[in-house]
Amino acid sequence: QVQLVESGGGPVQAGGSLRLSCVDSGRTFNNYVMGWFRRAPGKEREFVAAIRWSGPSTYYADSVKGRFTISRDNPKNTVYLQMNSLKPEDTAVYYCAAREYYFSTTWSDYPYWGQGTQVTVSS
Repeated sequence: QVQLVESGGGPVQAGGSLRLSCVDSGRTFNNYVMGWFRRAPGKEREFVAAIRWSGPSTYYADSVKGRFTISRDNPKNTVYLQMNSLKPEDTAVYYCAAREYYFSTTWSDYPYWGQGTQVTVSS
């Protein structure tokens, strides 16, 4: 089965950078879509970025375009989210998610989830 574990979160000052990692310790197939979502305090869970396990396609929310980069390392079964120029409004719990085949920005479409990692951006 798919087992996702996030790491790399923590406190950071505005303008700083963090790199989040998501490791699939189970089985991942080449038709999977891997996504990052986040839930800020008092807000709904929102889409951040997604990447296909195979192929070059990536997708980003407008709020993070130009600042965040999603990438993958297939031999390590790992997906990364590089976050630069962080803002206080980026403060949230960040979740790694996976689904088969179809790209989606809707969190309920993803059946596999990690436990989340806290990112706190202070000014």
